[in-house]
Amino acid sequence: MGEGDEDRDEPGWDVDPEDEQGAAVIAAVGRQLKVWRETAGVRVADFARRIGYGEDLVRKVEAGTRIPRPEYLDKADKALEAGGRILAMREDVEPVRYPKRVRGLAKLEARAVELCAYGNHNLHGLLQTEEYARALFEMRLPAQTPQEIERGIAARLGRRSIFERVPAPTLSFIQEEVTLRRPIGGKMVMRRQLERLLEVSQLRGVTIQVMPTDRDEHAGMGCLIHVLKFLDGTGVGRAEGRFHGRTVTDAKQLRVLDLCYGMIRSQALSPRESVAFIEQVLGET
Repeated sequence: MGEGDEDRDEPGWDVDPEDEQGAAVIAAVGRQLKVWRETAGVRVADFARRIGYGEDLVRKVEAGTRIPRPEYLDKADKALEAGGRILAMREDVEPVRYPKRVRGLAKLEARAVELCAYGNHNLHGLLQTEEYARALFEMRLPAQTPQEIERGIAARLGRRSIFERVPAPTLSFIQEEVTLRRPIGGKMVMRRQLERLLEVSQLRGVTIQVMPTDRDEHAGMGCLIHVLKFLDGTGVGRAEGRFHGRTVTDAKQLRVLDLCYGMIRSQALSPRESVAFIEQVLGET
């Protein structure tokens, strides 16, 4: 085993057997990689040595049971002088690492021109640091496998590309005060998470608001809300306390969620007040 092989064979890169579509993509990529290698007349052992990976891992990738990392494809492209054609497979491979359910959400977020999200248990996934997200995944019951945890974290972090889109979508987050004070992962993890919130709040098109616990009027009691709006005027939304928790696309139902979210937004601290509040909590943490 070469240097670093153990790190490269870490959990989170095995193919999910229940994800038929993803498994088919990785199987096809593996076959293409094998054809490239054999056409070049390179044995598995020699190829593994050239790219710095173990033979076992190379065989798993070519057999379609292991998702190749981006750097694996990069090194394979150079070692086999593929001129970028192997590297181009990254576009097909990257989404497969994420759980099927999350891939669907990521596609919707990629289309959205506006996102509205109210949360009262923990911070919204797009706002989470890797440490905070890991702490949440590790406390789930029944306990998840290391493989499931790594796939979940990778998917959550991958969705943060929404902050880099051009033109930037409008992103509105409302968080209950308790989500800022509950020390998920421990004190230092929470400090870094609060610092991340302050960073994100400065991004163009992003607003973060805090709903203080001492508010005596609250339109969102027992009602998590997540709404995505698209350029063509359509949208999709979900609220735990509305429409039996189902995802809705009907214009009238989305209007109800809009009204509820707007009321919560008006009752929460303003974006500027919220930044000051987060800074205060950070100072107390």
